[in-house]
Amino acid sequence: MPQLHDLAATRLAVSTVIFALRPDHTGQPVLWTPLVRRTREPYRGLWALPGGWLPPNEELEAASARTLRATTGLAPKYLEQLYTFGEVDRSPDARVVSVVYWALVQSDEAARATAGPNVRWVPADTPPELAFDHDRIVEYALWRLRTKVEYTEIAHAFLGETFTLAELREVYEAVLQRRLDPANFRRAMVASGRLRETGERVAGAPHRPPKLYRYDTAALASEGREPFLRERPAS
Repeated sequence: MPQLHDLAATRLAVSTVIFALRPDHTGQPVLWTPLVRRTREPYRGLWALPGGWLPPNEELEAASARTLRATTGLAPKYLEQLYTFGEVDRSPDARVVSVVYWALVQSDEAARATAGPNVRWVPADTPPELAFDHDRIVEYALWRLRTKVEYTEIAHAFLGETFTLAELREVYEAVLQRRLDPANFRRAMVASGRLRETGERVAGAPHRPPKLYRYDTAALASEGREPFLRERPAS
């Protein structure tokens, strides 16, 4: 437990949890997150979330975006404040309060991320031993994502402007870690009123090309709090 004189030297930091859909060893898409290797004490050699100290003249979100660019080369479009972690014993040598953001990126953007010996993408549900309390932070971010995906259009952050219902269902299955009945999913999404057909189909697909959809921004602006993904028994 830090001494009283240590508490007077509280430092502010920002960290970011990034999620992207990437295939696992079986080829199925799962949630991955990038980690950076610590090159100094404490916890030298362990993996940690991207982040850094908060300068006195920089806004929180700007600091989060800057540290992400510096460590991973990523500039996510979806960047939102997640939570503030400030337990007294988070760091062994100082009182550190971390404002944590979370970001969602598309798989093609993740593929362009910085690669190297000190940056590593890992399955978000099975990370290695992490420095500080970053395992708890990742766990909290996963819980928040899985809760939010049932109520909002957040799944769109993993997709392009237009998408098929099969691609959208793939996102939900990866986030929720369960298979969804295709027919029930289609009915739920169409009935939600949040999607609109574009009038286009996937180019070059054989047989009957699937329809392309986009999110209806007007419907999203008035969305309620009831979950719109409700599976019904298969008929």
